[in-house]
Amino acid sequence: MLKLQVRGWSEGPRILVLMLAVMLPAAGLIVFGGYYLRHLQRDKIIEAVFQRDHRQVLAIAEKRIDDRAYRIAEEASAKFPDADNAEEIDTFLTTHPDIAHAFLWAGKGSIEFRSQASRMQNSQLCAESRMLSSDFGTWWDMEGEDYIAKLKRIEATEGRHVYITDHWLTRGEKMQYQSLVLFLPRGSTPEHPALAGFLYDTDYLKNNFFPRALNDVLPNQNQGDTSHRNPQTAIMVRAEKDPHPLATSAYWDGGSPEVERSFEDVFPGLVLGIKLRGTTIADISDRLLRNEFLVLGALSLLMAAGMILTYRNVARELALAKLKSDFVSNVSHELRTPLALIRLYAETLELGRIAGHEKQQEYYEIIRKESERLTSLINNILDFSRIESGKKEYTFRETNVADLVRSTLESYRFEIEQSGFEFEQKIDNDVPPLWVDREAIARSLLNLVNNAVKYSSNEKYLAVRLYRHSNGVNLEVVDHGIGIPAKEHLKIFEKFYRVGDPLVHNTKGSGLGLSLVRHIVKAHGGDVAVESAPGKGSRFIITLPLQTVAAQ
Repeated sequence: MLKLQVRGWSEGPRILVLMLAVMLPAAGLIVFGGYYLRHLQRDKIIEAVFQRDHRQVLAIAEKRIDDRAYRIAEEASAKFPDADNAEEIDTFLTTHPDIAHAFLWAGKGSIEFRSQASRMQNSQLCAESRMLSSDFGTWWDMEGEDYIAKLKRIEATEGRHVYITDHWLTRGEKMQYQSLVLFLPRGSTPEHPALAGFLYDTDYLKNNFFPRALNDVLPNQNQGDTSHRNPQTAIMVRAEKDPHPLATSAYWDGGSPEVERSFEDVFPGLVLGIKLRGTTIADISDRLLRNEFLVLGALSLLMAAGMILTYRNVARELALAKLKSDFVSNVSHELRTPLALIRLYAETLELGRIAGHEKQQEYYEIIRKESERLTSLINNILDFSRIESGKKEYTFRETNVADLVRSTLESYRFEIEQSGFEFEQKIDNDVPPLWVDREAIARSLLNLVNNAVKYSSNEKYLAVRLYRHSNGVNLEVVDHGIGIPAKEHLKIFEKFYRVGDPLVHNTKGSGLGLSLVRHIVKAHGGDVAVESAPGKGSRFIITLPLQTVAAQ
């Protein structure tokens, strides 16, 4: 008993060591992954990455908008009249309807200021034009030469011919943003310096320039996909002092931008903002982290399930290996017992120590019966081998089952009586002949009887009954042995399986008998069942049909 327990416990650590060798690294990776995800969640690293990317997008957007503004301004300035052709400014404005006002300053007190003719029909805009003319005259008289020098430096260092800055104008109750473009007109000389410029009005910037520029910044957006799964990026421009957008790109759905950047060059006083349509960076971060946690959880469950399955498979293989080892040991013992008896009785007869003829005949009978037991055991093993390889064949023929049962029990009667059993045999006379394999049915009966003998320790009782039942014939083997727990009623018919009772493990056996019984009975189209409880003995019932497939 102690030996079996030690062996049983020794398998557990071996399996656990194997499991831990695989599980610990995987578990460590999962734990590290969970810790890293918590770190990302706590420190809002994903949000920071998105914000950094958005800042880069805004920086690129600002550069592209600036380049666009410089290109348009350069093209317009190239068509501006020469310094000595101020009367051509009206023609210039006619060909450039996007420009609200233009001027030419040719020295102190000498300024030509013109506005789009269409604007002069509005009295408010007409008054605005006169005010700008007066302000610009005063402004350039004071700072015109400084701006001329600045433009020369820009041209020398940056290669640009224009300088763009902001100009704010009060219109009603709001401050309106305008872009002022300054440049040196053709004909400006050191002796006769001149300064020219024009203004892009708020309406042009709001309705034309910025919408086109903002959409050009994000040219590859899929116009058909506006789902939260692939949220679109949207950009807006606003004044620093006004939270409302001056202009927006496609997909802007209102609200506040998540990342902003002030213009540093062409449009001072304006701010670029960026956001995602229909969602926020925080929502995306939460969704990504949630998905990662779900994936991590799923991987953990898969790993746990894999470990459980692996543990079960390894445990089953180790248990099977142990059962096979026990099988070899038990079969060796089973073979040794009849061989030892045969040798003992044969040597006794050979030495002539048995004088009486009747006693000699008894010894001969014992030798014969033990050899039959030995043959039966070997046949069990051979049958099992054939069944496992799918080569087992049965020879069916019409058989008087009652005679078969009687003769089989008679061959085993000596061992039953020697073991001190109370034996009861009841065979009904109305049992009809059946189509069976005689040897296979006999072997099934002997296996059941042998089990009853081996596993009845206290109350030694054995009964074999054969009777007709419904559309079949029942063969029962009843004992008052140790019994079998209900949870193991199905398992006992598995190969190599033995009940966990100590008496079972202390009794030698191959663990193949009941497995062979089930296979034989199933091959005859019948069934085998057991009724048993611990301490109350067992009742095995083989049911054979009156007609089988073989009989047909």
